[in-house]
Amino acid sequence: MCIGQIGNLLPHVTLSANLSQHLMPAWGLSAAEGGLMASGYAFGYMLAVPVLTTLTDRIDARLVLLGGSIVSGLATMAFGLFAQGFWSGMVIWSLAGLGFAGAYMPGLKALTDRLPAGDTSRAVTLYTSSFSLGVGLSFLAAQLVADGLGWRAAFFVTGIGPVAMVIACVLIEPRRPAPRSGRLLNFAPVFANREALGYILGYGAHCFELYGIRTWLVGFWTFVVSHQGAPSWLSPVVLSVCFAVISMPASILGNEAALKFGRHRAITVVMIASACVAAVIGFNATAPGWVLALLLLVYGLTVPADSGALTAGMSAAAVSEHRGATLALHSTVGFGLSAAGAWGTGVALDMAGGPQSATGWLLVFVVLAAGIALGPLALLWARTRPPALKLRRENTR
Repeated sequence: MCIGQIGNLLPHVTLSANLSQHLMPAWGLSAAEGGLMASGYAFGYMLAVPVLTTLTDRIDARLVLLGGSIVSGLATMAFGLFAQGFWSGMVIWSLAGLGFAGAYMPGLKALTDRLPAGDTSRAVTLYTSSFSLGVGLSFLAAQLVADGLGWRAAFFVTGIGPVAMVIACVLIEPRRPAPRSGRLLNFAPVFANREALGYILGYGAHCFELYGIRTWLVGFWTFVVSHQGAPSWLSPVVLSVCFAVISMPASILGNEAALKFGRHRAITVVMIASACVAAVIGFNATAPGWVLALLLLVYGLTVPADSGALTAGMSAAAVSEHRGATLALHSTVGFGLSAAGAWGTGVALDMAGGPQSATGWLLVFVVLAAGIALGPLALLWARTRPPALKLRRENTR
């Protein structure tokens, strides 16, 4: 499943990896338009994931995963064939995100349905941390192929990746869920689960930061190279791949810290640290290249370190008969705020002078820091009992 997950993620940042250097110059896009087009992936995901993930409470998640993987791969290839500008690119990339909606959380559901009873946090974290390795390979393949064969070829090559998950779906055994009654899109039990909702809102803050930096990482490093200089070997390709790949051990170690010190405490420390690192990068956007490279690598550790713990916490807090709906809301909130992160940082960049302005990048990183800083507040809210609940518990003593 983890190998299939990596294949499904090969298309994931193909657009972001080529946005600043290829697509924006070719189509004359502003940073806000580029960010909005990149956010189309998360927007398509957000629209489809409530139905597709909740559906896994009623049919085998493997079937949803299979269909989503196929759509994701075909839509990515279609971008290379048919995209001609902002609107066509936005529509096609949204379809790719819609396909991924059937591939990520339904994949997690297909995995957890087949795990033995007990604490599954390490298995869940390994699956979610494979996300980072897949994104790293996506950055690598997308930029190398685009530089050698053109950006359209990059979409063809990365669109082949989901075949790995198609093979995984064929190999794993069928598993039909227990029959469910009631409406398909019934999120009332999830909203009533305050513990799970805290992790979901925290995940939204995480996704806002993560998608924002992934959308503009190549653009920021291109700015650094052109203004401050950097070693010749430290190209945007190398930096973006390193940033993504170190996310995998960071997510695993973050979950281990959560198991040892408590999820809420570990996640809160990581989020505050990430906000601080983002602010430091923004206020030092004109520092020497080697300084910014080190700061970005530290940021590459703090940004994903809360991911596995958040998803594992949500999965552990979910009521078993509503796990599909809980996963659906988790992804809906996460990728909805991912879209906001990609577009919002693009707007901030335009407002403060554009991709060639240090002030523009300062505002981008301030926005990212502000977004992740909301995560600890969500976790604190989840641990605060409503007055009515406190009174009810006191009356039952």
